[in-house]
Amino acid sequence: MKHWKWICTLADIPPLGSRVVRRAEGGDIAVFRTAEDEIFALRDQCPHRGGPLSQGIVHGKRVSCPLHNWQIGLDDGQAAAPDHGHCARFEVKVEDGQVYLALEQIAESQH
Repeated sequence: MKHWKWICTLADIPPLGSRVVRRAEGGDIAVFRTAEDEIFALRDQCPHRGGPLSQGIVHGKRVSCPLHNWQIGLDDGQAAAPDHGHCARFEVKVEDGQVYLALEQIAESQH
């Protein structure tokens, strides 16, 4: 059975925007909302030069890194060709307008 950590309400994340979950270890997590109200969570660090993905532009199911415009897939964390690399994904769910992250996955990524 999975345990979930409440993050925010869906309304707290602007459409085509993000919200950052700050962590002392393991890097921050960016929680993204698409135009279709889909929610995705990635480590808030571009695989290229570590740019803050949470400050990027969401379009479709991708986010553009604000530093060098790398396109990162929200659903898989993979950089779009011709770029190579990936960032960690986190399991997220929305229930009754509330956004949750998988607690076990958050703890595992901190070690």
